[in-house]
Amino acid sequence: MAQWIDLELARGPVRIEYAWLDAAPADAPVMVFLHEGLGSLAMWRDYPAQLCAAARCRGLVYSRPGYGQSQPLPHPWGADFMHVQAYEVLPALLTALGLAPLEISARTPQDAGAGPAPASAPLILFGHSDGASIALLFAARYPAWPAAVVAVAPHLFVEDKTLSAIAALQAPLLQQPLLARLARHHRHPATVFTAWSQVWLAPEFAAWSIADTIATLRCPVLGVQGVDDEYGTMHQIHALRDLAGPTRLLELADCGHSPHRDQPDALTTGVCDFLTFLQGD
Repeated sequence: MAQWIDLELARGPVRIEYAWLDAAPADAPVMVFLHEGLGSLAMWRDYPAQLCAAARCRGLVYSRPGYGQSQPLPHPWGADFMHVQAYEVLPALLTALGLAPLEISARTPQDAGAGPAPASAPLILFGHSDGASIALLFAARYPAWPAAVVAVAPHLFVEDKTLSAIAALQAPLLQQPLLARLARHHRHPATVFTAWSQVWLAPEFAAWSIADTIATLRCPVLGVQGVDDEYGTMHQIHALRDLAGPTRLLELADCGHSPHRDQPDALTTGVCDFLTFLQGD
């Protein structure tokens, strides 16, 4: 069941929609799910619960500001929108929910009812698309925080294929049914779509890249990509393997941009195999 938490950020206050998935004991690892560019808490459907049960993890799912039922940040989006999420919003949310490392946790007694989240629990970030890029940025900036990252269809740099797919969504024939679908999961679907697509299609965003930024990333990473991904190519996870520390790749056949919908069983198996080191197997 969704809950809300108020965060005081340097850019202003924001209310975030989130939900706990208690699929494992209280001292089990916590898997945090970071949704795609047009995603939300609700749009994950039941996949996070299925994965957490299989991986023996607890789960935390949330909607980024402006998505789902979360309030938007009080400023326009810029080319650094993923950095803002990784460096400001996500650390504030995790800290408020008691998921910060013990030495930097700012949890107060009033937060005790927010959820079963001891600060010593290993933290796993599961990010999809933009969410995967945010997870990688966070892990590179805060190396002592996450135990591992699962990066599904990440964006390390801008590809023509990505821009072409987003540009195609501007046509009314595609945009109108897309907005109708988004309206089932977002309070302000048109605002989300416009903000996200305009940033991606801005001329200055063509040079966007996080490749150099995440080169310091040292935690174990699983890079996942569908062979038939309509928004990116295998160059993304191949670059991730070359840049990051201990990185494993999972390339899924007959799979598009959303492996958790196209190949959920194969994705779950791959993630569970990757995470065996957390159980000491």
